[in-house]
Amino acid sequence: MAALRSVIHLLWMGITVVPYALAILLAALLGLRAAWRYRIAAAWLSLCISGARVLLGIRTRMTGLENLPQGADAGAVLLVKHQSVYETFLMPTIMPRPLAYVFKKELLRVPFFGWAIGRLDMIHIDRDRRMRAFTKVLQRGRELLARGVWVIMFPEGTRTERGQQGSYKSGGARLAIDAGVPVIPIAVTSARVWPRKAFVKRPGVVDVSIGPPIASAGRKPDELMRAAQDWIEAEMRRLDPDAYPPPASAPTPPDK
Repeated sequence: MAALRSVIHLLWMGITVVPYALAILLAALLGLRAAWRYRIAAAWLSLCISGARVLLGIRTRMTGLENLPQGADAGAVLLVKHQSVYETFLMPTIMPRPLAYVFKKELLRVPFFGWAIGRLDMIHIDRDRRMRAFTKVLQRGRELLARGVWVIMFPEGTRTERGQQGSYKSGGARLAIDAGVPVIPIAVTSARVWPRKAFVKRPGVVDVSIGPPIASAGRKPDELMRAAQDWIEAEMRRLDPDAYPPPASAPTPPDK
């Protein structure tokens, strides 16, 4: 039954992406503002998340929304734990501000989906040219943050298995320092129901926990990223303790 539900949900996403992608392309052709194109994309993502709830039995439990910066001029770089596609689709549907993803340029070649995201205010990079990619993230990231768009990054770079920790890269911290905005650490337990690279999804709850803003002023990139990493990984262990080995107990001192 789970396999059949997964097939139906995949078909649901594949069918619905076509009209929404065409709407974004038409909006770009007509010169509509980026905010309108983003709303169309967010509407499709919301449809996918609703489909996951109805067809797959996947629900979201949110905590920490009060930690998000307030005010029209409050910028932020979101640093999110990455375990599956689910959080990629989810984040624009729950955030109060438009988001700009940093993603590899190869996604632009995906029919309809890639064509559409190429017409949005995102940051697509060539991972083979790291210095140029980093420069683009800083330049484009500053521009978008100045316009009220939050930049979202997955600091581990790729999806990780449940209970695993990837290597955290400091690019998001460098952008936050350069732009003078805080980073927001976010823990997500999506691998409990939507494992990395798995076709079959299981019903259950995805916990999303938004941490307090971590100020970037006066910090070095590695120091700032380590603070975000420590919060995310500690929160992952709190939210999904079964996925992690218990902490090693201190050795018992010998009897005297």
